[in-house]
Amino acid sequence: MQTWVRTLVAIVLALASLSAVSERVREQGVTETEIRIGNLMPYSGNLQVFGSIGKAEAAYFEMINERGGINGRQVRFISYDDKSSPVTALELTRRLVEEDNVSLVFGSFGTPGNFAVRRYLNERQVPQLFIASGDDHLSDPSLFPWTMGWQPSFREEGRIYANYIQASYPGKRIVALWQNDQVGRETIRGLEDGLGNLANMIRVDIAYDVADEHLDTHVSILKQSGAEVFVFAGAPANAAKVIRIAAGFNWHPVFILSHVASSIAMALEPAGLDNASGVITAAFLKDANDPAWKGQQASRDWQSFVDRYNRAGGKDDGAAVFGYAAAETLEQVLKQCGNDLSRENIMKQAAALKDYQGSILLPGIKINTGPWNFRPIKHLRLVQFDGRMWQPIGDVLETAFSNVDR
Repeated sequence: MQTWVRTLVAIVLALASLSAVSERVREQGVTETEIRIGNLMPYSGNLQVFGSIGKAEAAYFEMINERGGINGRQVRFISYDDKSSPVTALELTRRLVEEDNVSLVFGSFGTPGNFAVRRYLNERQVPQLFIASGDDHLSDPSLFPWTMGWQPSFREEGRIYANYIQASYPGKRIVALWQNDQVGRETIRGLEDGLGNLANMIRVDIAYDVADEHLDTHVSILKQSGAEVFVFAGAPANAAKVIRIAAGFNWHPVFILSHVASSIAMALEPAGLDNASGVITAAFLKDANDPAWKGQQASRDWQSFVDRYNRAGGKDDGAAVFGYAAAETLEQVLKQCGNDLSRENIMKQAAALKDYQGSILLPGIKINTGPWNFRPIKHLRLVQFDGRMWQPIGDVLETAFSNVDR
């Protein structure tokens, strides 16, 4: 009788323990068959072109699920339109965590929105992974250990342009046109930092709003400065307009475009390939429209994927490539987690990527993270458009964030 009682007690305790574990797992957005991932994107509004990032990520996880998921679990990707509003971003993040019960928030676009939700997610110890922003302040584990960036720093990108200008066009006058947001502002600050005492070579710089209808006036003012180098940091559609306007004014400066503005499909082709010939940018991802990658396995895999993606109404553009590459990185992290998909282990594995080479990253650019290294991609490569494809200029360049992995 005592043996039977002890056995019954053991079974009850085991079931209670199992129930507690199941409840803990359920609360973290993970079941035996599913993991829930939250995301915010500007699917409408002035920055809706970048909503292609989220569409590509959704299609990527759909593809992964068709292949059996990750470690036997299907990915439920829940993505909402925050219209690039920080207030809306916070409301929707609360919904993702408290109602949709996501395990983590991944790849949300934009600096203001990610700033708005960062404290909320860190207080609740919800991973905020691989943010679609290059702002330095979104990769500081000493203050926000549950928030990790992904792409290279906007500011470091600007410094790379400054170094290139000094080396290749010393003494030349510079002008800049930049979108009045964190992307444009940080890129131009980096340019000024890199020029140092030579920052007075920037004769004119103009900030514009993304919906500005007076780009022709801005370009006319910049041309009148007599500058030989033109740095643009903004959206790809506006980059296309600016290049076309300058050509119409018969002004042909050295054009340097920020990475987000440099898509062949979304910026250079609409600008006119002849007009865009000679444009320079700093890249870390392959361009889906660059003939240099045709015939490679990565290109074939991308084309197979983008056929499905286009059926969903998307475009083969730089934002889609970005989303594909970011989702591929998250897949690697979740694979490393094995069967332990606790939020703690997800962050641990995100900070344990070693020489990970995603299929869409340029050759020589690898992802490395560590407990104090929350900027996964710390390399860029200068490339120049020859009217058909991107040609590399020099070696892969390391940014200042590369030495923080300790």
